[in-house]
Amino acid sequence: MPRIATVDADTPFRERFIAGLAYPLRGGGLATCVVLALAHYLALLPSYIGVIAAFTLWGATWRYAATCLLHTANGYADPPDIGVDENPAAGNGLTAIHLFAFALCFVSAVFYPQALWPLVLLFALTLPAIDMSLAFDGSLELAMSPVNWWEVMRRFGWAYLIPVGLNLATGVLIVLASVAATFLPRLISLPLYAFAYTYLIILNLHLMGAMIHQRHESFDLEPEAEKLMREGGYDDDAHLLEQVRAVATTDRQAAIGMLVTRMQGRSAPAQLHQAYRELLRQEGLRDGLLEHGQIWIAVLLANHESRRALGLVQECMEIEPAFLPDAPEHADALANLAARSGMTRLALKLCRGYLAHWPRSPEAPRMGLLAARLLGDELDQRTEAIVLLGKLVAAWPEHPLHHDMHALARRLQDPQPRPA
Repeated sequence: MPRIATVDADTPFRERFIAGLAYPLRGGGLATCVVLALAHYLALLPSYIGVIAAFTLWGATWRYAATCLLHTANGYADPPDIGVDENPAAGNGLTAIHLFAFALCFVSAVFYPQALWPLVLLFALTLPAIDMSLAFDGSLELAMSPVNWWEVMRRFGWAYLIPVGLNLATGVLIVLASVAATFLPRLISLPLYAFAYTYLIILNLHLMGAMIHQRHESFDLEPEAEKLMREGGYDDDAHLLEQVRAVATTDRQAAIGMLVTRMQGRSAPAQLHQAYRELLRQEGLRDGLLEHGQIWIAVLLANHESRRALGLVQECMEIEPAFLPDAPEHADALANLAARSGMTRLALKLCRGYLAHWPRSPEAPRMGLLAARLLGDELDQRTEAIVLLGKLVAAWPEHPLHHDMHALARRLQDPQPRPA
């Protein structure tokens, strides 16, 4: 199971607030802001079609924001993908309530402006309780009960003023954004305004979700992310790592044994591998580091973490310059990655190691040709490159790369300087 990005429930709200400013601009949040902003061009359609499109998009905004609230309340660090709906009933309820509030304020502004600000204040005070109640109870009937509003406010105490303030600030900022948009052509202002209010609504409900997550125990909630991590063994691994560090202060060999036992089972996270290598290093177990390097490189490549595997190869070569991954396909993949990444000397070491260990492999001519190019073009060691090409031609006279080998040899023999 892939690692889940989570947030510790004990993280101070100030840190959650600062990190939350970027929340709508990551992953599914950013995609939603962009898609909904562009979709607001539908509001330019004539007559009632444009009005229906505008209300539909407004509903889609609240639906996604409601999902963000639930996602955050469950302990997830990243925004949900578009289309993810963890609690359809709660999402539908949140969408309906906010559309109703918006419609009521809109009607009041048109037909009875004196009631607009009292309504705004009422919704600012009650909507956080309704939203959060839906998040942790899932019952629309309960969420609409004034008794339940008071209970939510009582449980949060003075902290309840935070989402109230966020609601008011979001409303004010949306109004300001709409006013600022009037100074731009409609084709430009419409998506900009839509992007701004989508961002603010997602941010608002994300921060409400963070407050629920912080107080989940008082509401008898079990965040889903923590449950998934326990099922995946990540909590156990974190606990094991703490135990290993404690044992290592008095008995590093015993700590090493604890990690060996764990890594013989299911796939272990990188933190355990790093802790294991650090203990081996402290004990001066050079052979153990190299043996573990071979095993971990294979695991990393299987998990498509080739850059981390390349870093591990470098580490092992510092211990033993002749180190080489024990599978030809691994050495091949890492040599090519090193060459593409500008790590010329590391790529050359891997190519030479490949030719030394597997000289009759069908891929040996290609690896030799790569080594010759690195020598001649990158390191300006043309003579050595030409000698290597001669050996390759003699060893593989009928190989399909024969023409490329001769062409590179002729170019390297050319005394003219290479073009910049």
